[in-house]
Order: sequence, then C-alpha cells, then structure tokens
Amino acid sequence: MRSLPLPLALTARLAPVAVLATAGWALSSGPDTSPAAKDKTPPDTTERSASAPATEAVTKTYAAAPAPCESLAGKTVTSLVPGAKAAGKEIPSTDTDVRRTCSWNALKGYDYRWLDVSFEVMASDEAALKSYKERVADRSGGGEVPGLGDAAYSVVNLTTEEKQQTREGTVLVRASNALVMITYNGSDFESKKAPSTETINKGAIKAAKEAVAALEGGQG
Repeated sequence: MRSLPLPLALTARLAPVAVLATAGWALSSGPDTSPAAKDKTPPDTTERSASAPATEAVTKTYAAAPAPCESLAGKTVTSLVPGAKAAGKEIPSTDTDVRRTCSWNALKGYDYRWLDVSFEVMASDEAALKSYKERVADRSGGGEVPGLGDAAYSVVNLTTEEKQQTREGTVLVRASNALVMITYNGSDFESKKAPSTETINKGAIKAAKEAVAALEGGQG
C-alpha cells in the first residue's frame, strides 16, 4: 500500500476550545442633595435588613469538566476511528476545570477519520444557554437532536480541497451549565470522496450521547 500525504486542511486543525467570557456590572449613585431631599427622614431599614434573605450563590449542576478521553467506550472509538488508539490524546487547556478536549485520528488504508470530544463548564445555566444559541446560529443548515441533554443540534458540511472531499459533522449539546461538542469527519484518499452524510451524522450523534452520559455520570 502506498502512503499518501494528507490534505492541508486535515494536517493542521485548531482544537475546538472556546474561550469563556465573563462580565461585571458596576452600579453607582450619588446622594440626592435637592431641598426636598434634605427635609425627608431616612426610612428605617433596620428591621427589613434583618429579615431580608441573603443573596444566594448560583448553584451549578456541573462544577468541572470530566476527563474527555475517558468519555467514550473503547469499542465506540475503534468503530468511529478505525486504527486509532482508544486512549486518545487530550488537548492542553489553560483551565481543565472549565474546558477539556480529547482527540482521536487515524488513517487505515485510504480511509481517514478524525474525532474530537469537548466539554465546557460555565458559570450558570443562563451562560451556557446563551453560548449554545450563539454557536448554533453560527452553524446554519442543521437540525435539532431530540432527547439529548436540555438541547442539542447537529449539522454536517462537505468541503473539497484539491479535489479531495471531506465531510464533517458537529453535534452541540447543552446540559444545564455545561456544553458538549463533538466534531467528526472523514475522507477516502483513494476515491477522493467523503463518507456519506448519514455515516458522519450518526457517528457524531453516537459519540455525543456517550459524552453526555459521561458528563452526567460524573455529576457532583
């Protein structure tokens, strides 16, 4: 079997690690120095302050991202990425409590497959929902995946570079304050064709279901 060089698009990939953004609010007000204000007697807030409930901290369902390379069964990895080591390779992260990604890729014969599993834990359900909606909006042409997390979206795209086709599927899942993202693609370097949309989509959804189960299994 002769070895063939991989297309440029498949030899240089950026890990799908999103950067979380946090925002702060500053409220300031000056004293009312109007004449009417000087005649007013300040309200007695002693009793109200004593009985008012303290501000509650946001309760997060998921406090940290699970080990991504342990999120899929070995047989799942070998079926989706033939020839890959089941252990996978974790991508370095600046904060492993917040985001973690594992990658598998292999060339078996002329068939190439790449699979990424990413977990991202956010400060609240609201933050995760906002990020989920923004990412879905950036990936048009897909559809919802029912029964997966609180919300899930799947999309498959075909690209061609130097007459070589590559088909890539992405599944994005929101589960409470966490996001799970699967990226799965493939190429055939002999025929120059890509795997079918159904093959890529089903593979990505299968990986997503196992990854969400791993997230839920490590809850708390």
